[in-house]
Amino acid sequence: MATENKKKRLVTSFHNLTPEQQAEVKTLYPLGFNDVMQRIDKPDGSFIYVVPFETEDTYYLVKIDVKIDDGQEDDNDGYYDNDDLQGADELADTADEPSDDDF
Repeated sequence: MATENKKKRLVTSFHNLTPEQQAEVKTLYPLGFNDVMQRIDKPDGSFIYVVPFETEDTYYLVKIDVKIDDGQEDDNDGYYDNDDLQGADELADTADEPSDDDF
């Protein structure tokens, strides 16, 4: 006869864990969450990312805040549009002149 797992199962935010539990999670995943993170799709079409964390009496899925690149343009529109380097002509003109470092 298999023994029942009587641990509570909870989904919670990392920020809702106690400071001690947060430290345990960080110790458990010293290299970050990238390799263990799981995506959970919610019924409304949105999703969350979680990592597993287990204590003596509770099995947690800890929600991790993740910044998703949604493809929208940033406020830096056009930042790279001008390929001309300002002052490039002046630098090119002085590149042929000997400097003090050449002697």
